[in-house]
Amino acid sequence: MFSLGYDIGSSSIKCAILDVTSGKVIAARSYPEEEMAILAPSPGWAEQEPETWWQIVREVTQRTVASASIDPGQIAAIGISYQMHGLVLVDRKQKSLRPAIIWCDSRAVEIGDSAFTALGAEYCLSRLGNSPGNFTASKLRWVQINEPQVYRLIYKAMLPGDYIAMRLTGAIRSTVSGLSEGILWDFTDEAISEQLLQHYAIDRALLPEIVPTFSLQGELNNQAARDLGLRPGTVVSYRAGDQPNNAFSLNVLNPGDVAATAGTSGVVYGVADHLLRDNQSRVNQFAHVNHSPDRQRLGILMCVNGTGILNSWLRKNFGAGSTYAQLNELAEKVRPGSDGLTVLPFGNGAERILENKSIGARVLGLDLNRHTRDHLFRAAQEGIAFALLYGMNLMKEMGMPIGVIRAGRANMFLSSVFRQTLSDAANVTIELYNTDGAQGAARGAAVGAGLWKGFDQAFQTLEKVEIVRPDGRTAPGTIEAFQRWVDALNDAMTAENSFTRGR
Repeated sequence: MFSLGYDIGSSSIKCAILDVTSGKVIAARSYPEEEMAILAPSPGWAEQEPETWWQIVREVTQRTVASASIDPGQIAAIGISYQMHGLVLVDRKQKSLRPAIIWCDSRAVEIGDSAFTALGAEYCLSRLGNSPGNFTASKLRWVQINEPQVYRLIYKAMLPGDYIAMRLTGAIRSTVSGLSEGILWDFTDEAISEQLLQHYAIDRALLPEIVPTFSLQGELNNQAARDLGLRPGTVVSYRAGDQPNNAFSLNVLNPGDVAATAGTSGVVYGVADHLLRDNQSRVNQFAHVNHSPDRQRLGILMCVNGTGILNSWLRKNFGAGSTYAQLNELAEKVRPGSDGLTVLPFGNGAERILENKSIGARVLGLDLNRHTRDHLFRAAQEGIAFALLYGMNLMKEMGMPIGVIRAGRANMFLSSVFRQTLSDAANVTIELYNTDGAQGAARGAAVGAGLWKGFDQAFQTLEKVEIVRPDGRTAPGTIEAFQRWVDALNDAMTAENSFTRGR
């Protein structure tokens, strides 16, 4: 018997098939090979077509099943991990009404900021856990104001994972964890926030039905089964946003546990048993996958938008056909600190850790007589690690301790420069595991369908593959470079504030 997991990213879609008996992954694929396009019809916007996600789900499913050489009828459960904070709108025929507004889109920043002022910091931070910010509810309000002809046709508003589940089962449903990531959940009432809906004049009927994260959420319908080559009636039994799911895939479930990921965006995600507080809402918190009213589990999430996307941009524009592995090798040739070259990686929309400012990516201290592209590759990876540390320091100020960080050995954690820089600068141990989001979704599906008794059984075969500790030989240069990076960021923020006041 097998379970299947999807990870619906903004760069690619991954699929993994897990043997429930052995706990081992028997097949895994990612598609497409080149990153999916992100549409930007206006500055600060970011959109993707939901139908494109479905076409890629079809392709990657067929490829993964074929490579597994199994009877598709033996796949008993499906789990979904998905890019968070997106907005998908469908009509009564379940057709999307416009491109999805995805996580790194900045158009609703002012709407969320105004709601934070109107509703009050005390209400937002103590009950919603966050400012409404640039999250899903604020994006829906943006459509209401700016595209009323679209808004009138909406039957349901949902998250990207809810859309994929709808295409699989025909049922439009979501979870408490999902609604909380849209800033639609009141943790005091443990219910949808009526006050936020009233402020935004959003009809509650537009929101999906709520189902538990681990549960029988629907069955594969005949059309989806034909599209994917799977058995009709296969249950969908788990869904979670990519960061809660990444934490789950690493067995990060209890207070004090910390996970990290560095794909298109970079995230450090800790678990707490009560709401913490950042008055500027630079660090956010959502219901974790195992949250319940009587046993709160909050995911404390710090996100940097400009992470792997910077590495991708450098490879496309300066890599001359190089692979990421080759870029990593070139970066290794340069000493820690990149000989004074500093990169701020913030070029992918408004950054929450910078109070929703968009300061852009910046290269500072470039010496045309000394620096090469190798220096640029290293300085970029260092800058990404420093941005994560900057956000981790905010988490610590909130009361979230960070000791050991667990991460999948994937994406930027494949780079020895990146992982050692983060370990040195933050003075933390990093544990790397052989897992990813699609594997986590497959494990979640097995738990949700009752194929495993619980979390302990789900993680018996989770494999730790490497431990990275601070290195006394490289740490001094790295720490010095971090201080220089912070100075550069402060200068950039001061300039941005002056520009904003002068407009």
